[in-house]
Order: sequence, then structure tokens, then C-alpha cells
Amino acid sequence: MSMRRDDLGLRSETVRRANLSAIARELHACGRISRSELGTRTGLSRSAIRALISEFVAADLASEERAAPLGTPGRPSAVVRPHPESAVVLALEIAVDSLAAAVVGFGGEVLDSIRVDSARGHLSLEETVQSLVELSTAVGALPRARRELLGVGVAIVGVVRQDDGLVSIVPNLGWRDVPLAQRLAEALNVSAPVAVANEADLGALSELRRGAARGHRNVLFISGEVGVGGGIIADGRRLTGAAGYAGEVGHMPVNRGGVACRCGSVGCWETEVGEDALLARAGRPRGGGRDAVDAVLHEAADGSPTALEALDHIGGWLGFGLAGLVNLLNPELIVLGGLFGRMHPFVADVVERELDRLALAAPRGLVRVVPAGLGVDSPLLGAAELAFDPFLADPASRLPRAVPAEAYGETMPETPHPEWATTRGDDRPAVPAGSSRSTTDGR
Repeated sequence: MSMRRDDLGLRSETVRRANLSAIARELHACGRISRSELGTRTGLSRSAIRALISEFVAADLASEERAAPLGTPGRPSAVVRPHPESAVVLALEIAVDSLAAAVVGFGGEVLDSIRVDSARGHLSLEETVQSLVELSTAVGALPRARRELLGVGVAIVGVVRQDDGLVSIVPNLGWRDVPLAQRLAEALNVSAPVAVANEADLGALSELRRGAARGHRNVLFISGEVGVGGGIIADGRRLTGAAGYAGEVGHMPVNRGGVACRCGSVGCWETEVGEDALLARAGRPRGGGRDAVDAVLHEAADGSPTALEALDHIGGWLGFGLAGLVNLLNPELIVLGGLFGRMHPFVADVVERELDRLALAAPRGLVRVVPAGLGVDSPLLGAAELAFDPFLADPASRLPRAVPAEAYGETMPETPHPEWATTRGDDRPAVPAGSSRSTTDGR
């Protein structure tokens, strides 16, 4: 008999944890949602919803408020609102010419963020880590570390081993085999876990959860600045490969007679569509950075033939590479981030023409190309989502059990929400969520 009771208790706790996860994901994704909508989205009963929400309220992670009368019969369902300040993550981004930090709260609200330009060149690991610690202090993350900080997520323009956050190579920073997660954990001196991933992978994740790709399940995110990276969402899940190295589309060989790439190869796609390729084509020195690119875009907007020809040339190569990826991956949506998102208005026509010319008719007919909805901060917000995932998968450890077990029900959500995605190559679901310094809502 005791074994049977133990089995029942284990089942009850398993159900409780799964249902708490389902509620946490919906609160994080929606920010503010009615009890009735929670029931619709999770398939849980009203009594289970009520019991589960009481745990979040008791932990000060959420509150309930009366809904405004709708003028229809019956009492409107109470509205549940997450408390962003009560559970936060630190998001960090390492780009070629900038560093960024943000504190993001439960529900996806950006509580504070800062982005600073950094000198191009081969900054050392120690210099970069020290700058990130200073930015983390500036946004108020470290004083929270003992209480509310759930985790640290880091986006970097490099190839990252997902198991331990080792950065294998960052061609445009000159890094090789850098233990970034370990060094940041030591420098930040926080007990919260530190997770590191490629910036394009995380851009794809944030656009899926809070940006232009919300509601889609097969998405290709292509981000361009000095280098070019790709994030792949296949059937609602991030496709990262055996060790986390998938998506390095910038180093796809496209031109046998092309120029040398920083990765050591020749004719990589980023040598034809990256920032330096655009600047050189526009008659400007390579390495000019974001300001030089913006100048080219302004000149194009004013009708400069040189700038327009340069953008048309880059757009042609962009469409060339995208056509191959469409044939290979069959996405329903291509989201262009970074440089490509900014230049999209000038290259949209030539990209579409190249797709029409080179992609197979069947997958071509299914795909659309759009600029990123979250702009330059897509990778930074994706780093926040990466840091939230362990909490969303199992919020029970932070919640006091305040009601009897039988109140939780005996069913688990049948299927993850269509926008849920994994952050690693396993089967655990994770939901969709939602520069210069800001205090804006990330949703």
C-alpha cells in the first residue's frame, strides 16, 4: 500500500510540475492573460488554473485583478499578470562592434538595457568580460543576483559548443576555443547559470517568440553585419546540430573565385553580402562600421546611383544564397536581421527576383521574406529567452506549495503551444516570449 501511495504522490508531483510549467510559459509569453484564456491555451480545468495561479501569487511572481466589465451576462474572468521585477534574467550580447546588456523580467518586459560601441579589432577575452561586468552593473543586474536573478544568457557572433558554452571560433574577433561561459560566471560572481549561444540562433528564438516570426513553425533567421549568421527553426524547434554548430550560413562557400574569408576559407557567402562587401562596392573603405553603412543607406534613399548599385549587387548575392537555403530547408518565413533588415527596403525586389529565378517552385511559393520585428536587439532578447528557459521548464522550485495536491488535476497539457521551441537539441518545450539605454516593454 505504501508503494502505491508513493507512486500516486510521485504522479501528482509530476503533473503539478508540468502544469506549473504550462502556466509559467503562457504568463511569460502573454504578459497579461485571463484565467479563461489560460484554460483554453493549456487545456487545464478552472479549479486547476485557480490552484496553480495561487502558487505564483504566493511567490509574488504574479497577481490577479478584476477584468473590466464587458457589458455581457456573467462575471468576466479574472486577469493574471506576471510581476517582471520578481524574477529577472541578465542578457548579454557580444557583437563585432558593440556590447549590450539588458535586465528582462518575467513576462518579457525589458526593465533596463544599454548598448555601447566597441572598437573593432581583436579584443581579448579579459577585456570583453570586464566590459560586460561593467554593463551588467550599469543596468542593475548584479545587485539582484542574490535574490531574483534566474540566469544569464549570452549571444555572441561565433561558433558555440552548446554543452558548456565554449566558443570554438569567432573569426571577426580573432577568438578560438574560449571558455566564455566559465569566465563570465567567475567574473559576474553569480550563482545563477550562464548559458551561451550563437547570436543568430538567439535572434531566431526571439523573433519566433516575440517578433516577426511569431505564429510560424519553420523559420530561417539571417543576420548580417561584418559577418553573417543563420538561425533555423524547424517544426517549431531550434535546429542546432550535434554540438550546437549548425547555422553558420555565412561560411557557406558560394564563389570559387571569390576573396579570402576571415575563417580561413575562400568565397564564403559573407564575403559577398557582408558589411565590408557593401562598403567596398559603394566606394567606401572597409571596416567603416555601422555609421558608414548608414551613410550608404541615406545616400541610396536620396537616389545616389553608386549607393543604389551597391545595394542591388549585394541584394543579388543575398537572394542567391537564400535561394539555396530555401531549397534545402523549405522555410515558410525568412527573417532578415541586422544589416539585412536595415537594407531590406532597398533590396527586397532583387532578392525576390533571385528567389523566383533560382529556388524550386514548390518551396519558393511558400516562403516570405520580412525584416526582423525586434530590430538590432533580436539576439539580445533571444539571450534573455535562453536564460529564462530552465525556469519556464520547471518553475516549481521557486514556488511554495500552498494548496492540496488534488486541486491540481490529473492531466498535463496535451501538446506544447505552436510557438514553443527548444533551446537545445532535446524535446523540452520552451515558449515564445515578447537600445541605447531604455526601459521599454520587450513584448
